[in-house]
Amino acid sequence: MLTKRQNFLETIRGGSPDRYVNQYEYLNIVMGTPFLAKYPVVAYGQENVVGAWGVTWTWPEGFPGGFPVHTPDKIVIKDIENWRDYIQEPDLNYTEEDWAPYVAMAEKIDRNEEYVTAILAPGIFEMCHHLLEIQNCLVAFYEYPDEMHELIDFLTEWELKYAEQICRYLKPDAVFHHDDWGSQISTFVSPEMFREFIKPAYEKIYGYFKSHGVEIIVHHSDSYAATLVPDMIDMGIDVWQGVMNTNNIPELIEKYGGKITFMGGIDSASVDRPDWTPKLAAEEVQKTCKNCGTRYFIPNLSQGMAISTFPGVYEAVSAEIDKMSKEMF
Repeated sequence: MLTKRQNFLETIRGGSPDRYVNQYEYLNIVMGTPFLAKYPVVAYGQENVVGAWGVTWTWPEGFPGGFPVHTPDKIVIKDIENWRDYIQEPDLNYTEEDWAPYVAMAEKIDRNEEYVTAILAPGIFEMCHHLLEIQNCLVAFYEYPDEMHELIDFLTEWELKYAEQICRYLKPDAVFHHDDWGSQISTFVSPEMFREFIKPAYEKIYGYFKSHGVEIIVHHSDSYAATLVPDMIDMGIDVWQGVMNTNNIPELIEKYGGKITFMGGIDSASVDRPDWTPKLAAEEVQKTCKNCGTRYFIPNLSQGMAISTFPGVYEAVSAEIDKMSKEMF
């Protein structure tokens, strides 16, 4: 039997996996850094938590995650032309002692079995609309392109400083990076605009990680983003996590398999709901696995992280994936 890591590599290389990669089993995510410990992060059921960049967050019960609050008084950047007046970059002056607890977490992971994984969230596009509010942000791409380039460059340089510390201390084998680029049916910006504003940032960020020992980039975007797959490949993304069925996954596998792997296919909105049942979970997993095959594909709930909103859903999906492995391999 292959190790989790070996089975993952066989899957993404189109080799001979002996079972499905079961959701996040190949990633052992180090859930912490000094930065995450210093600044408040909204938790389930909390309201009006102000994070590192001054964004106010709320996570209502029954929702899959937190979201920024954008009432007029809580929008951080109120004038994109003067964006520097509104934001201050969070502190990254951490010592070896500060990093020690998280280094210890990483050292306990068997790297022969799993990938030591660093997590980064929110992403560059998300940071822009968290700071500006989504409609203001999208309008600014059109009306204030110079200022948006400046803001994105600023955010990118900050993340590169953070990446340097992550690589120096955690020495991750993989990075799990969050940045939603679309809704269920379309991207938030056109591919042309994405290539102008967002792609260069990630070429720098993912290029830095790849040049400093990171083997695997897993990018989360639970959305439609099929038109961006060639750009994902250019940016160095190895696994697109969160791919939804609106993307026509079998077609993407046929076209791009061998260059990128698709992780998702089990849309969380279809399964992870108050009235879910094991039978519903089983049906969705069976349909997805039979539809997408066994190469360049990892069955997974589209939501980011190894969790579900409603108790038991994630575990039921994992159990059914194991059953499908016996049928499909």
